[in-house]
Amino acid sequence: MKKSITSRVMAFFLMVLLVTATFLGDSWTQIRVYAADGVTLKLHYHRKDGDYQKWDAWMWPEGGEGAGYPFEKEEGDMVATINITNGASRVGFIVRTKDWDKDYPDDQYVDISEVVSGTVHAYVESGTEGATKKYGDDVVIGTKLKKAVYDGKNMLQLTLTGKMNDKLKDSLYVVGRDGKIKIKSVALSKKVSDSEYLYDVVLVEKLDASRSYRIGFEDREYPVSMPIIYGEKEFEDKYTYTGNDLGASYSKNKTVFRLWAPTAQEASVNLYESGKPWEKDLKEEVKMTSDKNGTWIAEVQGDLKGTYYTFKVVLDGLDVEACDPYARTTGVNGKRAMVIDLDSTNPQGWDEDKNPHAGIKMTDAMIYELHIRDFSVDENGNIKDAGKYTAFTKTGTKTKGGNPTGIDYLKSLGVTHIHLMPFYDFGSVDENLQTTERFNWGYDPVNFNVPEGSYSTDPYNGETRVKEAKQMIKSLHDNSLSVVMDVVYNHVYSGKDFCINRLVPGYFSRINADGTYSNGSGCGNDTASERSMVRKYIVDSVCYWADEYHIDGFRFDLVGLLDVDTINEIVKEVHKNHPDVIFYGEGWSMNTDITKENVILATQKASDKTPSFAYFNDNIRDNLKGSVFNTSETGWASGAKNCEKSLKASFMANETWCKNPTQIIQYASCHDNNTLFDRIATARPKIDEETRIKMNNLAAAYYLTSEGVPFMQAGEEILRTKVKEDGTFDDNSYNSGDKINCIKWENLDDKKYQENLEFYKGLISFRKEHSLLRLDSRKEIDKRVTPIENLDENVIAFTMDNEDKKVEGEPSEKIILVFNPNEKGTSISLPKGKWNVCVNGKKAGCTSLGAVSNNVTVEPFSTMILVKGNTGAVKGARRTRTMQYIAGGFMITAIICAAFIFILVPSRKYKK
Repeated sequence: MKKSITSRVMAFFLMVLLVTATFLGDSWTQIRVYAADGVTLKLHYHRKDGDYQKWDAWMWPEGGEGAGYPFEKEEGDMVATINITNGASRVGFIVRTKDWDKDYPDDQYVDISEVVSGTVHAYVESGTEGATKKYGDDVVIGTKLKKAVYDGKNMLQLTLTGKMNDKLKDSLYVVGRDGKIKIKSVALSKKVSDSEYLYDVVLVEKLDASRSYRIGFEDREYPVSMPIIYGEKEFEDKYTYTGNDLGASYSKNKTVFRLWAPTAQEASVNLYESGKPWEKDLKEEVKMTSDKNGTWIAEVQGDLKGTYYTFKVVLDGLDVEACDPYARTTGVNGKRAMVIDLDSTNPQGWDEDKNPHAGIKMTDAMIYELHIRDFSVDENGNIKDAGKYTAFTKTGTKTKGGNPTGIDYLKSLGVTHIHLMPFYDFGSVDENLQTTERFNWGYDPVNFNVPEGSYSTDPYNGETRVKEAKQMIKSLHDNSLSVVMDVVYNHVYSGKDFCINRLVPGYFSRINADGTYSNGSGCGNDTASERSMVRKYIVDSVCYWADEYHIDGFRFDLVGLLDVDTINEIVKEVHKNHPDVIFYGEGWSMNTDITKENVILATQKASDKTPSFAYFNDNIRDNLKGSVFNTSETGWASGAKNCEKSLKASFMANETWCKNPTQIIQYASCHDNNTLFDRIATARPKIDEETRIKMNNLAAAYYLTSEGVPFMQAGEEILRTKVKEDGTFDDNSYNSGDKINCIKWENLDDKKYQENLEFYKGLISFRKEHSLLRLDSRKEIDKRVTPIENLDENVIAFTMDNEDKKVEGEPSEKIILVFNPNEKGTSISLPKGKWNVCVNGKKAGCTSLGAVSNNVTVEPFSTMILVKGNTGAVKGARRTRTMQYIAGGFMITAIICAAFIFILVPSRKYKK
């Protein structure tokens, strides 16, 4: 844009003012933001300690997506850059570490609304609110349109950075799908400040609230923010479709396509030769017919198996193409859906495949969280198809030292459920890159009903990923392991690019009146689950995975952003056909802009509203190892004081937010934040490794024997650690690669890790043997589990009572559990009788490690569990002896019978 003399003078004047007001230190960090119209923002970040190594900037143009940007050195300063393409009037920023420790707690903004082009500097002091701006000598100041909002009647309110002259007023226009809308008048309504003016634009006719419009200003068109009508009763009554045939319904003779797009003028199906979006291989465009409740339908004769397709709609005169939201599979990177014969993808025996733990109680579950790539990519595991679904089908794999790896290892642990981190189609891994290492956790959904292609052996063939995902699940089931799928319905990879938001603009996400996305997830967009067709989509999706893939459980990421009605409908619909499927998720409370009134979100505090859904217990997690938000803080297991009261309540599944043990997930570590072993190290860096292992195992023993539902991160049992090249611990390894994230199978050949593995296996075995640890009601827990009082400081102990022998499946009369986090041993008096020690600081299991009476000493940093009556192993031993007696009896009887036959029956050779 050509500069005027006036704008040069203004820019120079403002620059001089700000230069004189701004101190430039020696240790400043710069962040550059380049806008599409030539505006560049440099945010200079200063720290007194001069340490910028762990810091970067999370930045976003107002109304746009956020992302993290690394600092790069430039002329002595550290500079991060971002391109802005939406003509934003403000740029938001958060200076943070990768685990989201913030330099300043609130979101901050730099206002660039008055800048037409040029460079703007903003100076931020660490820990201080606000930024001081300075203009570069290339800045051009002018009037810019910040936003245009329709009032639902016949007026637009414009927010501008300066006054409009007659020429600007005359150049204004409003346009929609049917052409330009006549303007009746334009008038200044209010001067808010020297850089903010409000104008009322009165239209000749009322706008259609279900359509999109744009306003033309200064040779550029801007979207008009329309009233959100998607959640209104009139819209939902008219456009809520209840059928079960959305997407592509395949048969050999024909395929029927149905799309929900109520705001579209036209719709069609594009049929392609391949799933490669860069190929111009369109075979046919099939026009769709408008049908009921805002749906469009088309029927194509013939066998379309293997044909790739997209939907195209016309919105306000513009063509928009997107993948089918109900796609069952796709080509590479999920841009084109594929018609598939799902029956042909079933592995052998699929019809007989079932949940190996059907019928167990929720508290009988023992959940093990695992990333598909982490599981097999370490070469020392000797697992073929490393990093793929099919690695789970490989049996007989071993380390160099002969220890089981892969699925044989999982089976030997004794866990019931394998929680697989996201394996729907996600956006953070480019499936087209055939490099050895393509890693991400995958919490960025693109296609919710499609398996991720990077885990398949052929991401280009849509059938392969479906077949191989089913093979993985079948193999896990065949090895007595139920499968939990990690699902992320609370946000998507890109709000603007998500297929539903493209086909029905903004419908899937919570979008504010000013056009910005609600961002409680911290991922740029929140899902509007309270809308009828969003709810239907999520319910349909979960049911599909349970029906088609035989999934046995679902873990919901940030479920506190979804509403309780959606969660309850999911549970109800899935349980109609699969009553044994389990549900749990992260019920943290987060700020989000709900689009309807009287909506309750599925948080911990609302757990009573979702009685068949469980929530992660952050109380036991943080009390055991220290807060996840302060890695230097100790927990009870690593030396913190005064945690007993809270931890006793947690052990008994008696939290302030929930009293129902079937709704409480007990854990000390998961994929987020540090591993348990690393977290103890960050809090107690000077302790020796032996002590750290003891603290690790003390924490493990506590949550693995607590009432509720135990959950553990894969590798915790072999002291999993994630060490970066600089020697620090990685507490957010979502894209850190295989070297940091993989399961280190070679450690199994080390005695230290083998002993720890056996300790965890013993704890799991003990829990499964003793139903006193798996009570499923508040009443039973309060009746049978009692804290022991008058112990040494920090020591926690419980008795569990089954003297009435009414706890089904419990072999013992009583159990005593003692947990000692102190540096000294502790002595505890025992009730009368003989007590078998089943768990001590070194070993765990169902076999007695020795009998004691009167009193016992529990070693420092250790657990002791004592059983009165049958330990479980004793019961097993008695069963074995009984079987031996029976077998012996049969043998003696057989010998006697043989003797009689020998004496009484004459031999054939003497017979005449």
